[in-house]
Amino acid sequence: MIQWEEGGQQRSAKWHSENGIAPHQKIQLGDDTLTADVAYRLACEGTAILYRGDFQNARQLLQALARRVDKPSKKSKRASKNSKDEGVPSKTSLDLFNLYRLSQSQRARILGMLLIQIEADHSISLRRAPDVTRACLEAYGPQTQSYIISLRELLGVISAHEWRKKGVPILARDDEEIRIHPHYGVFSPIRGEYIELVLKAPLPKALIQSSTAFDIGVGTGVLSIVLAIREIQSIIGTDQDDRAIACAHENIDRLHLNKQVKIQKTNLFPEGRAALIVCNPPWLPARPSSSLEHAVYDPGSQMLKGFLSGLKEHLLPDGEAWLILSDLAEHLGLRTREELLDWIEVAGLKVLARQDTKPHHPKAFDQTDALYAARSKEITSLWRLGIK
Repeated sequence: MIQWEEGGQQRSAKWHSENGIAPHQKIQLGDDTLTADVAYRLACEGTAILYRGDFQNARQLLQALARRVDKPSKKSKRASKNSKDEGVPSKTSLDLFNLYRLSQSQRARILGMLLIQIEADHSISLRRAPDVTRACLEAYGPQTQSYIISLRELLGVISAHEWRKKGVPILARDDEEIRIHPHYGVFSPIRGEYIELVLKAPLPKALIQSSTAFDIGVGTGVLSIVLAIREIQSIIGTDQDDRAIACAHENIDRLHLNKQVKIQKTNLFPEGRAALIVCNPPWLPARPSSSLEHAVYDPGSQMLKGFLSGLKEHLLPDGEAWLILSDLAEHLGLRTREELLDWIEVAGLKVLARQDTKPHHPKAFDQTDALYAARSKEITSLWRLGIK
């Protein structure tokens, strides 16, 4: 619960944070008279602001806070100038990555200080507030009492709802555009280059005898759907996340692929063996700072190592495993190519071939991005692996 004083009385409501932030201890009410400078000072000092004014003004206040957070301080400008003047060695890619994550964490903390109260029926009792009932119901399920979240998180919920309604186009089939509809908290397949790799990679001959495939870490179900379109007859997608399982089920139902694709809640592999096993694990071996980051960060490469080590027990003879992996971690100094090849070797596997492609997302070309040096070199690969 989160507590505050209002109208001379102590009040409380349920606290919710997808980022795992504990309930704020210091809360001040804010309305349309609150200036961005004062709000920024309060947020930096650790005081959260429960907004009671016009909803659209709250959004503008959040944007003003973001501008202040993103503006380089005079101190950082001086430090940058001094390091250049004094010939201080430039930071490594790993240094830049750690600084980037630290700055993102600090940014999220400050912007997360602007709070909104939502009623048990998912309505908002503020002037000019949008109807967020459906979006919040999809993200949080039915509620029995009012709850408080950060405005920043609420805007993410609204954005996710729009993605879910519109869907993400992944490919065209018979002059029909096929779309995936991601749920809140499930990684959206906006990086289309890895889907192209799975569409074009030559299928293993073992599928002729047994048209079976496993999709490890099914997420939205996108790779299972691509494999079904490639006419593999029996596909099992696995995941441990309830949101992902519900999302995959919905997408597979929408495309009428239930006879080909089944979803199981399990850790990595289902029982049995398959002619083809695909996996698109999180690409960066680092600790996620929230539940929403589990699709991006894989602490200690646990999922990657688990996938590789279990393949011998689950691949049919002459079957193949397709590992979809970016080398961004290598350019950031988080993992080496030698480590990856060693894990493949220790797992009793061999590299049959590899298909590579360059990413097309905007950050790969944005020279102002903090990680541009690494992103500009990034290659996404489909590793075709077999048993030795």
